Amino acid sequence: MKSAAFGWTKRACAVLVIGAAAAVASPAQTFTTLLSFNGYDGFQPEFGALVQGPDGNLYGAALVGGEYDYGTIFKLTPSGTLITIHSFDLTDGYGPTGLVLARDGKFYGTTVMGGPAGNGTFFSISTGGVLTVLCKLTPTDGAQNYGSLIQGADGSFYGITTNSGANGYGTVFKVTVGTQVTFTTLHSFELTDGAFPFGGLVQGTDGNFYGTTSEGGADAFCDDGVSFGCGTIFKITPAGVLTTMHEFRIDDGAYPYAGLIQASDGNFYGTTANGGAYRDYGTVFKMTPGGKLTTLYSFGPTGGNYPRGALIQGTDGNFYGTTSGPSPFSVCGDTCGSVFEITSQGVMTPLQLFDYANGAYSLAGLVQATNGTFYGTTSEGGSNESGTVFSEAVGLGPFVETVPVSGSAGTPVRILGTDLTGTTSVTFNGTAASFTVESPTTINVRVPAGATTGAIEVVTPGGTLTGNLLFRVTP
Repeated sequence: MKSAAFGWTKRACAVLVIGAAAAVASPAQTFTTLLSFNGYDGFQPEFGALVQGPDGNLYGAALVGGEYDYGTIFKLTPSGTLITIHSFDLTDGYGPTGLVLARDGKFYGTTVMGGPAGNGTFFSISTGGVLTVLCKLTPTDGAQNYGSLIQGADGSFYGITTNSGANGYGTVFKVTVGTQVTFTTLHSFELTDGAFPFGGLVQGTDGNFYGTTSEGGADAFCDDGVSFGCGTIFKITPAGVLTTMHEFRIDDGAYPYAGLIQASDGNFYGTTANGGAYRDYGTVFKMTPGGKLTTLYSFGPTGGNYPRGALIQGTDGNFYGTTSGPSPFSVCGDTCGSVFEITSQGVMTPLQLFDYANGAYSLAGLVQATNGTFYGTTSEGGSNESGTVFSEAVGLGPFVETVPVSGSAGTPVRILGTDLTGTTSVTFNGTAASFTVESPTTINVRVPAGATTGAIEVVTPGGTLTGNLLFRVTP
């Protein structure tokens, strides 16, 4: 394990305003292709899972397509209607990746390229489609922002760039949005501690951020003798001190393109696109907060393999994800990737195989909406060969989620859900809170005095809804 502290670079950023087909795979679960992109409304939604908005719709980004062919931001209504709310025009960015719903009710994201400097942009967008470019990245900031952002407990946004930076191997950055927008490079990777991060960050319960790099590490080469190391898992403090937690060695995985999640048991879970017992098809792994890694499952040559998206922990405690194979971006037949479920003990259950007609190459991972159903995208396939949006229902019931997931007494919190009209009670681990029902899908509340870390419960006319995560009350 290695630690290194690196100096920050900080600067201020200029601000510019600018039909469903279902297939039942088993009695317990239902797969549905909700829509097929046609290119004009988007193409290749590759990076960043869908996000539920405060209005109950799902929001996402298509890498290309749209009016100018530089990508789109779209929303999907509960009835399955797709609405393009913004088409990028190169000046405001090219190739949007993932979105994050912030505390102010807006979405924030980055583009891979575009903007005045050509290295990408950092933007906000409202549910109504009003987009604001908040920051234009330069080569020293980094380039190609494939990973989704995260809003930290301090209210700032944290993310990665895949290329450029001081050493050319990508960066970790922080953006503070206020009266002035400030971009700070927290760390520039230098190959030995990682290279080319693709997945976003996750903030652990210890306040630090955790992520992966797709290559790099102490080994000069990975097993193929071409790439620069098999990739790493790292921890970085909000102050920018980076620690390498694990270096992959082909047998335990290689090329982790996805970010991590911290599960309810406190451990971190993730995927690698290659490596494992078969040395080529990818893995699912668990890592303790101390850095001990266990390979839970190695994908093989048949069925879905090459996982590229992050895992998500469902409300049943199991993990759900997608694969992009059998071979990413090759001509596929009846196996163009899959949707799977896996337990914390490594018991794998395939839920659905993609066959190009219903989608191909799912790269962005899944989201569990508050109705209990999982939703995702494929970057190709479907009736127009431009990608799809699909749902996977596995029999899980509705719940509520909070934005943010932690805060001290008095912190404003949005509670997202379905059928919230007529709510009679909101409690934080048993402590009652005053609240306002903003809409059938959003409740506004503040963390009550005396609240402690635990489950949020919302009592509605239809029953009691519990939060999908424990809300962490901070000092």
